[in-house]
Amino acid sequence: MTISSDTCDPGCGLNATLRIISGKWKPLVLFFLRDGPKRYGELKRLIQGVSDKVLIQQLKDLEADRVLARTDYKEVPPRVDYALTPLGRSLADAIIPLCTWGTENIAEVASIFAKRDTLP
Repeated sequence: MTISSDTCDPGCGLNATLRIISGKWKPLVLFFLRDGPKRYGELKRLIQGVSDKVLIQQLKDLEADRVLARTDYKEVPPRVDYALTPLGRSLADAIIPLCTWGTENIAEVASIFAKRDTLP
């Protein structure tokens, strides 16, 4: 399949990817799960600033999209963890270059945001 650089119709791979990772917190969920399963509380601590409502919804979305699996151990007290599926693992691996880019350009990006945030 040839990918044209001047169009990205609804069937384009970039559109498919963005539909899965849309939302401010989903890429971070994938990033933190790449090292192994995490419980909800661990994810909440790692993803600073996310509300319970939003994190729960984004976890449900990622589960529905089959990039993460939720395991309920049916214990008292309740124990549930989240882990990447093979599809999710491949997506998390694809996010790593974006992390690298952000790290390499963090000073310039911070400067851009600082200037943008001071505009009226």
